[in-house]
Amino acid sequence: MLRHTHISRRVAAVAVSLVLAGGAAACGPEGDGGARSGDKPGGGAAGQPQRGGTLNVLNNEPQSDFDPARLYTSGGGNVPSLVFRTLTTRNREDGAAGAKVVPDLATDTGKANADATEWTYTLKDGLAYEDGSPITTADIKYGIERSFAAELSGGAPYLRDWLVGGDTYQGPYKDGGKGLDSIVVPDAKTIVFKLRKPEGEFPFVATQTQFAPVPKAKDTGVTYEEHPVSSGPYKVVKNEGDGEHLVLERNGNWDPRTDEERKAYPDRIDVRSGLDAAVINQRLSTSSGPDAAAITTDTNLGPAELAQIGSDKNLAARVGTGHFGYINYLAFNPKVAPFDNPKVRQAISYAINRTSVINAAGGSALAEPATTFLPEREAFGHSAYDHFPAGRTGDPVKAKQLLAEAGFKDGLTITLTHSTAQNRQTSPEVATAVQQALAAAGITVKLEGLETNAFNERRWDVKNTPGFFLSRWGADWPSGGPFLAPIFDGRQIVTNGSNYNHAQLDDPAVNAEIDEIAKLTDLTAAGKRWGALDKKVGEQALDVPLFHPVYKRLVGKDVKGVVISDWTGVLDISQVSVK
Repeated sequence: MLRHTHISRRVAAVAVSLVLAGGAAACGPEGDGGARSGDKPGGGAAGQPQRGGTLNVLNNEPQSDFDPARLYTSGGGNVPSLVFRTLTTRNREDGAAGAKVVPDLATDTGKANADATEWTYTLKDGLAYEDGSPITTADIKYGIERSFAAELSGGAPYLRDWLVGGDTYQGPYKDGGKGLDSIVVPDAKTIVFKLRKPEGEFPFVATQTQFAPVPKAKDTGVTYEEHPVSSGPYKVVKNEGDGEHLVLERNGNWDPRTDEERKAYPDRIDVRSGLDAAVINQRLSTSSGPDAAAITTDTNLGPAELAQIGSDKNLAARVGTGHFGYINYLAFNPKVAPFDNPKVRQAISYAINRTSVINAAGGSALAEPATTFLPEREAFGHSAYDHFPAGRTGDPVKAKQLLAEAGFKDGLTITLTHSTAQNRQTSPEVATAVQQALAAAGITVKLEGLETNAFNERRWDVKNTPGFFLSRWGADWPSGGPFLAPIFDGRQIVTNGSNYNHAQLDDPAVNAEIDEIAKLTDLTAAGKRWGALDKKVGEQALDVPLFHPVYKRLVGKDVKGVVISDWTGVLDISQVSVK
C-alpha cells in the first residue's frame, strides 16, 4: 500500500485480504489523531510505566506463521515487532507523530540516489541476536531473499514488484542458493537495494518483517517459525498450536541503547488466541487475576459494550481510541448501466444519508463520516473536499433533479451487492441504510447479499464486477499512494485475477501523476499531491465515500503506558507496562 507506480496484483490482493480479515490491515486497525486526552488509558502520573511482570494478550485470531518471511506486518504495534527488528520502523508515539517512519536497525531511514531507484542503509553498532552473535547486512539480505520462497509465502510482496529481478526470483532454496543481485552487501554494515522504478517511500517498505535479519546457519525453512532467532527485546520460548499460545521472554542480548522505539517493560508476554470476542472484552472489563494485566491486539468493542462502558467512569478510562488508514465506500462499475451515466452516480452521491449509514455501522463512536477517499489524517495527504454536498442526511431533492436530467424523472431500480457477514462495514445493516436513503430520492434498491468469499470474488472479478456494491480499502502505512494507486491506476486493472480498480479507470493523466509522485522522497510534498489527486478523481463520482472506522479497545486495570498512533490505530504493545 504505498505510492508506487505499478503495485503488483499480488500486493493489492494481500493488502485487501488483511484488511478484510479483522478490520485491520497489515498494520492495523493496525491510526485518530491518536489517543487524545480522555481517549487514552494509562496516562497521567498514576500511569507511569514500570519494569517487570507478565503482560497477558487475549486475542481472537492466532498469531500464526510466526516467521518474518510469512508475516504480513509493517512493524506496527503488535506482537511480531517485539521479536523482529527491521531496517526502519514506525515512530512509537501518539497521534500524527506516530505516523512517521524512523530508523530501527539502520542508522537512518535510508539514503536515496537522485531518482529514488537505489536506497542505501548502514547498520548501527552493537546489534546482536538472542545468542549474542552479531547482526549483519548479509543476514538482512538473506532474510529478504527467503521471503521469495514459495513455501514461505504470505508476507507483503512489494519487493517482488520493486526489486530488479524480483518478479522472477524463487528464493535461496533453489538454483544452488542463488541470491538477488539487486540486493548488494558491500560489507557487514552496508546494504544497497536496486529498484526497477522510483520508489520515494521505500523507507516505509523497510518496516516490513521481511527486512528482519535471519542468520542463514539457523534457517530451518518452514519450521523456522517454531523458534525464530530474535533480534528484538523478546525471544520465543513457547509456540503451541501454530500461534494459539505464544510465550515471549526477555532477550538478554537486546541492547536498548540501539533501540529508541521499543520500551519492553514486561519480563514476559503471554499471548493466548482463539478466544471469542465477547469473552475477551468481558475478561478485560472484569480484570480479575491475570486479566488485570491484559490487553487485546485484535478485538474491538461493539456498540452494546460501549453503551455499558459509558455508564462506568472507571471502565471508560480504560478505553483507547484510534483510527487506521481505512475507507468504507460505495463503488460504481461504470461499465454497467445505468452507472455509465455520471448524473446517476452524482444523484446517488447526493442521496446518501451518512447519519443512517454511520448508525448502521455502530454509531458515531465507531465510524466517522467521509466525503473524501483519503482518510482525514495529514500523513495520508488528506485534502478536504465534498463535490456533492448533501449534509449528514442527504439531499433527495438534488438527487431527483439529477436523475431527471439523466432521463429517469420517474426514478429507477438498481441492485446493491453486499456481504452477508456481520462486520458492520459491508454488512446487511449498512446496505439497508443505503437502500432507505436512496428510496427518498425515488431510487428503488434491490439488495443482493453474498457470503464473504462469494462477495469478494464478485467485486474483484473485472468481468463480473457488480454495477453497485459496498466496498472498503486499507493500507499498510500512512500515505495517499496505497489508497489511490491500487484503486485508480489504470495499469493495475487485472483481467485474469483480483482487480481492485472497480471503476476500471485508465486515465493517462492520473497514471502520469502517480508516476511523478512516486519519485518524491519529500513526503510532505508528496502528501499534498496525493490530496490534490484524490480531489481530482473524486469529481468523477466513481465512488461514494461513506465513513472511516474508529477503533475502541479496552485494557486491563493494571495496564499502563498506552500509546496509539495514526499508523496503526491500536495500542502499541512495545510501550505497555503492567502494575
